Amino acid sequence: MKNFKRLIFLTLAAILIGGSTAQAIPIPLRGVVEGFYGTPWTFEDRADIIDFCRKNNLNAYVYAPKDDPYHREKWRNPYPADKLAEMERLVAVAKKNNVRFIFAVSPGLDLNYKGNKGEEDFNFMIKKLDAMYRIGVRDFAIFFDDLKDEKGRHNEDGELQAAFLNRVQKNLQERYKDVARLIMVPTEYFYEDMVKGNKLKTYTKNLAENLDPRIVVLYTGRGVVCDGITDKELAEVNKIFGREVGIWWNYPVNDYPLTPDGNRNVKLALGAIEKLPTAKMTAIFFNPMEQVQMSKISIATGAIYANNPANYDAEQAWNKVLKEQFGSLASSMKVFADHSQHMENSWAKVGFPDAIDFSTEAFILLNDLRKKNSPYFEPLEREIDATERAANTLLKRLPKKYLAECRPQLEQLKRIANADRVALESLKAGQLDPHLKTLREEIAVNEKQAIISEEAGRKFIDDVIKFFDEQNKPSKKKKK
Repeated sequence: MKNFKRLIFLTLAAILIGGSTAQAIPIPLRGVVEGFYGTPWTFEDRADIIDFCRKNNLNAYVYAPKDDPYHREKWRNPYPADKLAEMERLVAVAKKNNVRFIFAVSPGLDLNYKGNKGEEDFNFMIKKLDAMYRIGVRDFAIFFDDLKDEKGRHNEDGELQAAFLNRVQKNLQERYKDVARLIMVPTEYFYEDMVKGNKLKTYTKNLAENLDPRIVVLYTGRGVVCDGITDKELAEVNKIFGREVGIWWNYPVNDYPLTPDGNRNVKLALGAIEKLPTAKMTAIFFNPMEQVQMSKISIATGAIYANNPANYDAEQAWNKVLKEQFGSLASSMKVFADHSQHMENSWAKVGFPDAIDFSTEAFILLNDLRKKNSPYFEPLEREIDATERAANTLLKRLPKKYLAECRPQLEQLKRIANADRVALESLKAGQLDPHLKTLREEIAVNEKQAIISEEAGRKFIDDVIKFFDEQNKPSKKKKK
């Protein structure tokens, strides 16, 4: 009777607060993969993120920095003594925090599979992993991602890769009884690269058919950086590999260019993790930015998701995380982060749209002016005020560890807010302030260091200039 009353109480409470009584089922392996291109994190950064994982109930950290030469280009070489000692300290930090330290190697650039060279390379790999075992590592991963040439081709053989991985796993588990299942990333690691038409590509087919079913496979979704993964899409990839695959999620990572000039790391991904499956999966790892502190916003929302996918609410999680991480500065940080969520280029698209309220008010105002309706300036003016106030507050009060990672973006947002105000005053006056074009040029120059609010505050400036250009065009007279 007591348990029955408790169930009734919990049900009513859930209804009253808009919650759910569904049991939280965490994803078994959940954490951060340091897998970005760019300057690898320092020991202090990694120790900090491992502690952060513990505090947010994430249980794994994957060591896989693309620009660590001993991870990728020089994978055969043992780590120098000082680096190995540092790694041992990091493994100890992970154990203290009850976070699994997963050591990854990416040998695919020049790995040999056959003959004497193939045997030598297998032994090199085992020596590499043995050295890590001796310093306390019990979780290993081998990655074969990003092996394509400039024309999008690769020469990898799925059957040979599978045989190599199977042999590595067998060797480790026969000699060490406490080693976890091996984790791998395929060369064709996103769905649209695994298929051609309605058929599996040869590489993926051969890999899937020959890979030991105990090995964990990670993939990134329909694309490298894509706008979510549905339960159906996850099920399709599970079917291909004959197992529950895991997800390597490329958000908030920002190591790809957003502009044709190829500049990386110029925009911060500060939104919530969103649009991920509720279906059961074996693992999920969030690939962060080089900016470790600013990555924590998104990763913390990812932790909420990974611990309860079925009941995850992205906006609710985002608001909660901002309050927890920034306290009295949360409202200002929310405005800043709101303008820096969406990441998109010709092949990547992920994250909520930037500053949707700002964009909506800007569209309504310009639309009314074009239609000769009575304009209502106040809503957009409030958005500009809030943006400028947030940028100023954060530049003055944000702790140094955050400012070191986001000052250029805050300064750029301040420039944009200033130009937005000039643009709005131009609309009120009915004529373009010539200074607006100068401000726009200044913003464009600084986009080499910082991009923010491209489709919101930044776009409004261009839209206002375009509006006045349209107004000033001579009307075409009809020929008699």
